[in-house]
Amino acid sequence: MTTRTTNEMGLPLQAGDTVTHRGISVTPLFPTTDPVAQYVSLATAAAQGFTVKEVDDDGSVGELLVTNPTPHRVLLYDGEEVLGAKQNRIINMAVLVEAGATLGVPVSCVEAGRWNWQTDEFTRAGRAPSPDVRRAKAEHMREAPTRRGVAQSAVWDAVELKEMQHGFSSPTSSHGDLIEQQRPQIEELARAFAPQPGQCGMVLGMDGRISCMDAVSRPDVWADLHQALLTGYMLDALPAVGRAPAPDGAVGEFLAAVAGATRTAGPAAGLGTDLRLAGDRVVGSGLDLDGELLQVTAFVSDGTGDDGLEVSISVSPPRIARPSRRRV
Repeated sequence: MTTRTTNEMGLPLQAGDTVTHRGISVTPLFPTTDPVAQYVSLATAAAQGFTVKEVDDDGSVGELLVTNPTPHRVLLYDGEEVLGAKQNRIINMAVLVEAGATLGVPVSCVEAGRWNWQTDEFTRAGRAPSPDVRRAKAEHMREAPTRRGVAQSAVWDAVELKEMQHGFSSPTSSHGDLIEQQRPQIEELARAFAPQPGQCGMVLGMDGRISCMDAVSRPDVWADLHQALLTGYMLDALPAVGRAPAPDGAVGEFLAAVAGATRTAGPAAGLGTDLRLAGDRVVGSGLDLDGELLQVTAFVSDGTGDDGLEVSISVSPPRIARPSRRRV
């Protein structure tokens, strides 16, 4: 695999006015240039026949098969969740699927206790996991982002820790079950952070700090992603309700740190170039197509992992391996 590493990443984004509610802040992001690349979201493509399936009858925890019969390129967002088939999964990295293409995409399981058919095809969940879960995935994908199963153990551990934090136990260790159990509180909090016209991303602040950011190049695509990503944001934010908000200036400092992060470029799972970001207390990923940044996700990290990346989640492996772990 050929990669190139630079620290010349620009962010074609500008921050809007921060909205703060009960100590939680969300800052909308807007594009500074008109998008060039044409693509649609999974939500839009699914209505036109785009399918996500297991790779075969046996299935593979770390990979799913997507088919795009539409005339549009389709962006599968990093961390987007799909439901059904043998177990629920999240997309491991941003994947731009060419019109008419069929390809395998790397995923991670977020439902470790199930390995049996529910449906022939996956459906879009309309939610994304907790940023803590997505951060754990990102922190374990820098060296081999397209390798199947590379972040699976970290994701399972992060899902388990998140359940412990909320005092909840899912029958199938499904992260989605936790989100649904907390949905009334999530929706009450999320109502304060409605999407704004032209918005293409957002930054989450809570508990006196910045947590993460997500953005795409196209506001029309963001409109399909906003609520799903916000749902995960609010799950993490619930324990911080009523605490101190992120300080003034924190969003600008965070965006500057993301822009200044070291960028390692390598093969993507679909079209474009995959980007891995690592910097001063920042870890993240993105997708570039012909010099245009189509998607970027970044998290604040506050620890140090075995691979030298800063990490913020560290839990001991479960004493008994879940059945689906044997199939990675």
